[in-house]
Amino acid sequence: MKLKKEEEIEQLTEFSDITLDNLSKQELTVFFTSIGEKKFRAEQVYKWLYSKYSDDFESMTDLSKTLREKLKAHTKLTKLEVAQITRSKIDGSMKILIKLSDNNYIESVILKDSERLTGCISSQIGCRMGCKFCNTAKIGLIRNLTSGEIVRQIQLINKISLDEFGKKVSNLVFMGMGEPLDNMDNLIKALDIILDENGLGYSHRKITVSTSGVSNKIINLFELKNAPNIAISLNATTDETRNRIMPVNNKYPIKTLLTDIKKLPLQKRKRITFEYVMLKGINDSIDDAKRLIKLLKGIPSKVNLISYNITKDSEFQKISYEHILRFQKVLTDAGICALIRKSLGEDIDGACGQLYAKYLKQGGCDVN
Repeated sequence: MKLKKEEEIEQLTEFSDITLDNLSKQELTVFFTSIGEKKFRAEQVYKWLYSKYSDDFESMTDLSKTLREKLKAHTKLTKLEVAQITRSKIDGSMKILIKLSDNNYIESVILKDSERLTGCISSQIGCRMGCKFCNTAKIGLIRNLTSGEIVRQIQLINKISLDEFGKKVSNLVFMGMGEPLDNMDNLIKALDIILDENGLGYSHRKITVSTSGVSNKIINLFELKNAPNIAISLNATTDETRNRIMPVNNKYPIKTLLTDIKKLPLQKRKRITFEYVMLKGINDSIDDAKRLIKLLKGIPSKVNLISYNITKDSEFQKISYEHILRFQKVLTDAGICALIRKSLGEDIDGACGQLYAKYLKQGGCDVN
């Protein structure tokens, strides 16, 4: 039975200030039925929010004006604002500084590699993992991004990409600010929307989630109907070295991490990517390469060798390309797929480990 108008408004008021695009499809259905609307209203709004990129209620023209006014009065939508765009003169990549509704900032990157466009996505404001080679770690963790902020971030960079390059980004990598698995609930909710054909419509093959090694949560990604690709930021072959450069190793040491990875229900022809940032004199010896071969035995894997990108007040040094080639050869001679990853956007501080978002609420700064 349809609720009387007074009862309908009373129920809606209970949800006052709820942010609609922080809700999953199921939660939207619960919301709309609780205010006396039919289930199909949730489906309509879901498509407007995600498939059609709508960020205001007035554009949802198949909703009644009365319903649009109620939603406008009692609920909110996530609002992101482009604060600054920096373009690489080397490869055309773009770093986007994004202002959030609480006046905090995050950074996202559109990585341009020839015709391929990849969106580098942030999952937190700052990060608490403390990796010594990563600029974001210097901020510490300010807060998690909501699922709405994660999804809207992708929509925003897609709009910029369409304007700049005439097409959306084809691939998404959760390698921006933050540790994605430290924001698991919101990450999973966002991934459901990103992968849904009525949401953003991305294939799981085009999405990679990178983690510093929060091994007990990796399995949660494989519980999704379509698991994304996983990239493990390994960066060392002994616990002594990894403890020094990645404090997360104290809780999830290499043996624990790799044991958990071996238990993952990998699909045929699917591999785990191991990221290896090469730091001069720290993890770049031939002995390190030989240990890496032993560590990865029995794991369907590929290794991305990453040249260290110098950051402000860095304590590490960059190694030569020739040295990386020698390291790579040891791995490939042992039958390991080892690739040297291009460093894109380095001249705009948009490359691996460089994201910082210096215009933070806590910093008292703002962008003109």
